[in-house]
Amino acid sequence: MSAVFTVANKEFHDGLRNRWVLSICIIFAVLAIGLAYFGAAAAGKVGFTSLSSTIVSLASLAVFIIPLIALMLAYDGIVGEDENGTLLLLMTYPLSRWQLLLGKMMGQGAVMAFSTLVGFGSSAVMMGIFSETTSWGELIGPYMVFIFSAMLLGWIFIAIAYVISASVSEKSKAAGIALIVWFLFVLVFDLGLLGMLVATQGNVDETLFPYLLLLNPTDIFRLVNITYFADQNLSGLMAITQQTQFSTFSLFGGLLVWLLLPVSLAMLIFSRRGL
Repeated sequence: MSAVFTVANKEFHDGLRNRWVLSICIIFAVLAIGLAYFGAAAAGKVGFTSLSSTIVSLASLAVFIIPLIALMLAYDGIVGEDENGTLLLLMTYPLSRWQLLLGKMMGQGAVMAFSTLVGFGSSAVMMGIFSETTSWGELIGPYMVFIFSAMLLGWIFIAIAYVISASVSEKSKAAGIALIVWFLFVLVFDLGLLGMLVATQGNVDETLFPYLLLLNPTDIFRLVNITYFADQNLSGLMAITQQTQFSTFSLFGGLLVWLLLPVSLAMLIFSRRGL
């Protein structure tokens, strides 16, 4: 495994040199603090509101930006090395293909994990310092669940980006497919389920329908974070799931399955890729 960690360390430090870490941290911190402080502005309130409102709002925001950043971070992980002529050179080193792929994933996953912890953690720190209604003890549990689930979501889409990168021969194609994948998972999937509800006039098995959300990692991520706050008045597809008995543990299991599937697929595709 030393070869894997060597590659991961290189990828992480490349992220530092290319200022990916700094850029993602700033994006996450600005959006998280802004949303936490100004989230209730529409209701005529400014300041840190309830913890449940903040976490649910942050989860809604993270669903859009984390997959996009993860895909843009990793879409050229393989095809970019191939176009630059460095992939063949890397394969002359004493490491196997799976070690190279896993190391690159781990290194860029570390970039996402560190940026998520620092960026979104900053809103927890600010809320703990300035909020008059929420104590540090109340913050720790929900924020740990939110940040860890956000890390998993980022890792899932990094793995999906490597599936794309190992499958194509040009960076431009990889970038285009990555954007299509983001669009499908973040927007089209939920719109399709809503369209199904409208078309059937709500005549869908209420016990089966929530399980369809498990087919999308972004919806599982949102489910993880709303299970803590059943008192929230949710709308759309998330409102349907409030009556289900999904446990946080089982939802994290769903995210882990979603992580393992693209990692395994990326390794399979890369093992068959010509150099």
